[in-house]
Amino acid sequence: MRASPRRGQADSLRHRIATEPDTVERDLIKLVLTVVELVRQLMERQALRRVDVGDLTEEQEERIGMTLMLLEERMTELRERYGLSAADLNLDLGPLGSLLPTSGDG
Repeated sequence: MRASPRRGQADSLRHRIATEPDTVERDLIKLVLTVVELVRQLMERQALRRVDVGDLTEEQEERIGMTLMLLEERMTELRERYGLSAADLNLDLGPLGSLLPTSGDG
């Protein structure tokens, strides 16, 4: 009895995808942290725009600043816990460039 082509494809795929529990967990954490970092950077930019426009009270500016600082600290802690660097979270989108701006980019 021959294996069906579909089964052969599944076996081939299984060999190409790392399914070790530690790898899966780390990759999932990497993906989640990438999304959180993207949202954090977008929030930071929006907050800076609102500060530049004068749209926030001094108390709101302070609260947003503290919140963003705490979020950045937590991100650093989580990256360290899972052995990831900030560069690890920056996905290469091919011809579009990288997902996250590097420091110094606008």
